[in-house]
Amino acid sequence: MLHQSQLSCRPDCGACCTAPSITSPIPGMPDGKPAGVPCVQLLPDRRCAIFGDPSRPAFCAGLKPAADMCGESRGQALAWLARLEAATAPGHAG
Repeated sequence: MLHQSQLSCRPDCGACCTAPSITSPIPGMPDGKPAGVPCVQLLPDRRCAIFGDPSRPAFCAGLKPAADMCGESRGQALAWLARLEAATAPGHAG
C-alpha cells in the first residue's frame, strides 16, 4: 500500500481543479472559482498550467493526492471532493 506522500496525480483527472470552490484569485479568474467549474488553468490533458508557479493559489498547493480523496477513478475523486465541499460550505449544519 502506498503512503500519502508516495501518491501522484492520476493522469487525465483534474478533479481537484474542478470540484472545490476556490475563493482566492487565480490567474485568469480574479474572483476564484465556484465549485464544479473547471479552473481556467486546467489544460486539455487535465494538468495544471501553473503548477509550481508562485501565482498558483495556496489552496491548490495544499491539496495533496491521497487514497481517500482520489479513490480509484476521476469519478470517485469528484464525488469525494463534492461531499467535502458541501460539508465545509458556509451555513452547513454539520
